Amino acid sequence: MAYNAVKMADWQISEEAEKNMPTPEEWREKLGLEKDEILPMGRLAKMDFLKIINRLQKRPDGKYIEVTAITPTPLGEGKSTTSCGLMEGLGKRGVNVGGALRQPSGGPTMNVKGTAAGGGNSLLIPMTEFSLGLTGDINDIMNAHNLAMVAMTARMQHERNYNDEQLKRLTGIRRLDIDPTRVELGWVMDLCAQSLRNIIIGIGGRQDGFTMQSKFGIAVGSECMAILSIIKDLADLRKRLDEITVAFDKSGKPVTTGDLEVGGAMTAFMRNTINPTLMCTAEYNPCMVHAGPFANIAVGQSSIIADRVGLKLFDYHVTESGFAADIGFEKFWNVKCRFSGLKPHVSVLTTTVRALKMHGGGPKVVAGKALPDEYTKENLKLLEKGTENMVHHINTIRKSGINPVVCINRFYTDTDAEVALIKKVAEAAGARCAESRHWEKGGEGALELADAVIEACNDKGDFKFLYPLEMKLRNRVDKIAKEVYGADGVSWSPEAEAKAKMLEDDPKYADYATMMVKTHLSLTHDPVVKGVPKGWTLPIRDILIYSGAKFLCPCAGTISLMPGTGSNPAYRRIEVDTKTGKVSGLF
Repeated sequence: MAYNAVKMADWQISEEAEKNMPTPEEWREKLGLEKDEILPMGRLAKMDFLKIINRLQKRPDGKYIEVTAITPTPLGEGKSTTSCGLMEGLGKRGVNVGGALRQPSGGPTMNVKGTAAGGGNSLLIPMTEFSLGLTGDINDIMNAHNLAMVAMTARMQHERNYNDEQLKRLTGIRRLDIDPTRVELGWVMDLCAQSLRNIIIGIGGRQDGFTMQSKFGIAVGSECMAILSIIKDLADLRKRLDEITVAFDKSGKPVTTGDLEVGGAMTAFMRNTINPTLMCTAEYNPCMVHAGPFANIAVGQSSIIADRVGLKLFDYHVTESGFAADIGFEKFWNVKCRFSGLKPHVSVLTTTVRALKMHGGGPKVVAGKALPDEYTKENLKLLEKGTENMVHHINTIRKSGINPVVCINRFYTDTDAEVALIKKVAEAAGARCAESRHWEKGGEGALELADAVIEACNDKGDFKFLYPLEMKLRNRVDKIAKEVYGADGVSWSPEAEAKAKMLEDDPKYADYATMMVKTHLSLTHDPVVKGVPKGWTLPIRDILIYSGAKFLCPCAGTISLMPGTGSNPAYRRIEVDTKTGKVSGLF
């Protein structure tokens, strides 16, 4: 049944739907899993992916469906909601469908954007568990990452306090001679804490640590999360956790977690994170949750592990990429699919009237404040101008050899004329287009979208990458900037260019993936610039080295790896019933 999404809060819909949510044992029977392939954890369960994959390795893969979006407003345009609605719509059509979404960060959940559980009648349940830590993966990642920092800073303190002979005699370690001005790693926490972006550590006496500048990032941007997104098994995780570059020594040689002898302990913290958590939509379609968000500063993809499991269990498997197609889909296309060897059948481009009006020159959209009237009343002039952004993303997806399906995530304030205009423009650009009212009506509201996706899955695709692995780093960045973002070219800061030359000259980095770090609020590096700007250059100021994940991460503009908390954050409205323990106020 569909609940009254206009009158009920998301947490209330989730609470009602949870009353009939299958138990872990019921899921085991529904999915045809063996008893030891599902690992109950209270109302939820993890899935032993290796046992499932090994048993089903000869079963043909299902259809692979990716969900992305146009450049969003700060409110987000509903990719998770669309992913859940699409699963529900396909379920209404009687097909065997499931999906994989990313675990939300506590940063947005307690900030202005809210959780990433979807919304209305298209959300994941149980919503409280999903929004507040789930089965502990992010906590385990934080512990693993921060343990590497503990190992490094302790090592620097002890090397300062002892000479070489004392080091060997007292601790059995050799001197690493870490350069405190070339530390790559920082600390992480899963909240938006702008006051921790730049810090000084080790203040006090000689026993209080090594005094130096340091930093915090958000936990889901950790290289440990990046590694979880792309690993194939526990052995792969163990190997990669030994290869993270934490700093450089004073001769310029990388210092790794393996050098610090901390990779084994990091793996111990993360040993349970490799298995996806099983949840479901409000209409009880199975959905795995694995890996994290933030495609602007991280991979922003549900994991390769979850997709491999889903493609074996389901005839139609839906997976989500973070933010818009210029970053989320681009990383799915050129990084995730290259690592996994999987080829998608269709990409769904989530589109809203609201975002298109913003790109057409509408008033500023501010999270936590009421929308101006232009967004809730018909305005075809604004909308038509803004469709340039949608067409740009359609063209990006088509460069991969996929025919996209544009999903108009319809709000109840949108008009028929506005929907008709978007359909006309999308179809003229060579895409299928369907409106979907999944937020309001659940699966019944997503039937047109489901039909368009089924039809698109039967197209003969010609999937191809944007660039070959042999292409040099700076050439890759130039190609992404021009062909995906629409820039005229790239400008490199002297420091970034020197680092790029060093990386290009070292054969060790030749096969590393290129993982762009850029704002999600614009095709450019500047979040204020909307639409499809012309005549601009992408500035690269630094390159992060993720040697465990095998990523090189060029940073465009002044984007921060630690978001900030706004003036009207969500935590002000979250409360707990002290008699029942139920959480209210999540959205």
